[in-house]
Amino acid sequence: MVLIVQDVEVYLIDKGAGQPILFLHGVPDTAELWSDVIAHLSSSYRCLAPDLPGFGRSIAPKSFDCSLENRARFINDLVDAVGIDVPLNLVVHDHGGPYGLAWAVKQPGKVNRIIIMNSLFQSDYRWHIWARTWRTPLIGELSMAAMNWPLYLWELRRGSRKLSYDYIRSNYAFRSPTMKQMVLRLYRATDPEVFVGWEDALLQLTARVPTLVLWGDHDPYIPKHFAERFGAQMVEHFP
Repeated sequence: MVLIVQDVEVYLIDKGAGQPILFLHGVPDTAELWSDVIAHLSSSYRCLAPDLPGFGRSIAPKSFDCSLENRARFINDLVDAVGIDVPLNLVVHDHGGPYGLAWAVKQPGKVNRIIIMNSLFQSDYRWHIWARTWRTPLIGELSMAAMNWPLYLWELRRGSRKLSYDYIRSNYAFRSPTMKQMVLRLYRATDPEVFVGWEDALLQLTARVPTLVLWGDHDPYIPKHFAERFGAQMVEHFP
């Protein structure tokens, strides 16, 4: 399914029927990140997963506003355009977090449950080395140009040895010039200080809305102690 939202040509996976679940991927992924999960859940739920602006098959204009305010507005416009029943269940990962959690803060009545996985939404976070590189003008562009297949494979495997070669290869195939530019724009628009105020509002929301936080212990980009910053009432660790 393809639709236009804020002049973005949005590719959307829409499968199943029932209570809706909106899945938002991170960088450098696409909606295909959720394929296996959707295969399991679409028999009982309506599962929706967009390629976020500039990623995968979603084509975004250079004028797309990457501010946190507009990312929240984009998700709200998407929900309205598709006609998704609310309240919905929200699942976010990585940079899908700023999109989805900002929207949830702005539209708390439209959220039924939240699942947060390895996502950034704290003002005291400090960027990892790749992010600092991408946030630097010219150096970021050069690093994107230098990111060839062997380096890409090594970096994603460093994040998770369980990622399959085929998944990483298919993911790499979506690395278009516009996608690379969108990665730079997102990182440059996401200074952690922008979350001041938003993070407190999210804590108020997660105190009322059932929320599950799932985190990989060995995430090299967002350390696991940030998992406990979403207002968890109970923390469990499992292999």
